[in-house]
Amino acid sequence: MFEAMLRGWRAQQTARGLREDTIGPRERLVRRFLAFTNEYPWNWGSSQVEEWTQSLVAERRLAPSTIRGYQTDLRLFSEYLCDGRYGWATACEGEFGPGAHPVPVCHEWNTIAHLNGYEGRPEARPFSREELQLFLDYADDQVERAVRAKRKGALAAYRDATLFKVIYGWGLFSGVCPVRWKLGSSRLCSSKAVG
Repeated sequence: MFEAMLRGWRAQQTARGLREDTIGPRERLVRRFLAFTNEYPWNWGSSQVEEWTQSLVAERRLAPSTIRGYQTDLRLFSEYLCDGRYGWATACEGEFGPGAHPVPVCHEWNTIAHLNGYEGRPEARPFSREELQLFLDYADDQVERAVRAKRKGALAAYRDATLFKVIYGWGLFSGVCPVRWKLGSSRLCSSKAVG
């Protein structure tokens, strides 16, 4: 029955246009949860999700964003099983007796809420709007400074300021930017005036 549930969920995700690189990891996660609980989905309960989450935090020391992703995948599987359109509750009760059917195991009381806009490493977070404006203003100031000084570097400063605006304006990053240029090597980025 469990393998049939996974096949059905795979078919449902494929019908939604999801690719194997999404479906495969989700299926492996459900199998890991099955191994953790040593119970089939028709016997799962919310407390098992709480114990599993605790083990992910205490033993594996996973980031909250990773755990939330795992919980989301498990929630999707649980919702699929509980959806009356797929008939798994009826099939389980028919096979295993009354009361033996999947129930929603992930809910707002046992899953990590998405509270912050950015949860990664602090040194890799994106600029706030205010920081971005200060940064772009500083880049423009460097152009004006170079022009006033009537020295070399005005064209390079203008190029840098323009490139920063294009990168942020179009949502590009250094891997797709047509110019081979590293942000970390620029005098502009390492300046203390930027922050």
